[in-house]
Amino acid sequence: MRMSRLRCALLDPAAWADASCAMAQGSNPALDSSKFVPDSRGAWIRLAIAVLIGSIGSVGMWSVVVALPVVQAEFGASRGAASLAFTMVMLGFGLGGVATGKIMDRFGIVTAIGIGIAAMGLGYIGIGYATALWQVIVLHFLIGLGSSATFGPLMTEASHWFDRYRGLAVTIAASGNYVGGAIWPPVFSWGIQSFGWRPTHIVVGIFAATAMAVATLVLRSQMGGAAGRAHEAVSAPHIDLRLGNNALTAILAIASVACCVAMSMPQVHIVAYCGDLGYGAARGAEMLSLMLGFGIVSRIGSGFLADRIGGLRTLLIGSIAQGTALTLFLFFDGLGSLFVISALFGLFQGGIVPSYAIIIREVMPAREAGTRVGIVILASVVGMSFGGWISGVIFDATGSYAAAFLNGMAWNAVNVVIVIALLLRARGRMTLAPRMG
Repeated sequence: MRMSRLRCALLDPAAWADASCAMAQGSNPALDSSKFVPDSRGAWIRLAIAVLIGSIGSVGMWSVVVALPVVQAEFGASRGAASLAFTMVMLGFGLGGVATGKIMDRFGIVTAIGIGIAAMGLGYIGIGYATALWQVIVLHFLIGLGSSATFGPLMTEASHWFDRYRGLAVTIAASGNYVGGAIWPPVFSWGIQSFGWRPTHIVVGIFAATAMAVATLVLRSQMGGAAGRAHEAVSAPHIDLRLGNNALTAILAIASVACCVAMSMPQVHIVAYCGDLGYGAARGAEMLSLMLGFGIVSRIGSGFLADRIGGLRTLLIGSIAQGTALTLFLFFDGLGSLFVISALFGLFQGGIVPSYAIIIREVMPAREAGTRVGIVILASVVGMSFGGWISGVIFDATGSYAAAFLNGMAWNAVNVVIVIALLLRARGRMTLAPRMG
């Protein structure tokens, strides 16, 4: 054994990391703690940290909704003017997803999240000291940018840590956004009522930045030398759609817009819809919470499904199911029925957006997955924003949400057609993700 070690060291000073020399020393490189193994215990630890970071970072998507009434009253603004803060959050989230995804591809997830932490902290603390509404609105762009780093890039990075359970990992990472949606609104509301909206923004900014920084440092220690660019050692795409990456990204972006226009109708308008039906806004808020809760179940369940049948088929099932739920809204408007349909809608649609990240990892090189996922998520933000707006316009024109639901169903059908077309192109060229063990 000593001669083997000496020979390895003399022939190549770096040979201690080489598999052949490791075998000569009587060790198994697969058990070497310095070599990361996909789907291992270390991968699940990383994923748990990623969910924690995503849950904290998602505060930017929910705090603006809670603070809207008090900010409007503070500056004596119209509801429309104050609502521009939400528009800026979504704009920052969409554009930031592309930017932080590109940064992740080049420099790694730690750098991308670090930029998000800085942007979010500056945004929240700046809002606490804002003296004009326009400052609040502009600073919400930074908050949206900060939140974006804890969604798309984390989903993409999680896909690099797994082979056998890649779909499940991506959807679990994406669930941090919904977990934050269940936790942050009541916490933020309590802070505003107890201390005021300015101190609450400042404290949340400091807490979120600090907590995410600590969690990111822990993640970096877990990743070790792979904290730079973890995608360099992952498996290659295993589906050939016979399309260029740019063309396929454009097609997936169009599909994402279409499905999210449909998705936005109940999510954005369910509270107002319940008010129009005489059930009250509180009941609508409960239905929205129910959607988000079942959305978590849907995301994790779709991950299990994607690991068995692939991202494209999972997306098709989710899209068809979402269209079915939208149809049910047309025929049933009783209070009990709406609660049931809202739960079904959340159960059906929660896994749709993460499915795009899974598809991109199945068909495109890992080295550019962060950028591609960011572009598709930007498209989903455009779809949600446009869908929420056009549904309101349709309601104003018709005096009813029936036509708005029909509009959502039409956009959903576009998504279904696109996914079916991609599946037909992939027929005979799809394989299951490589499984270990």
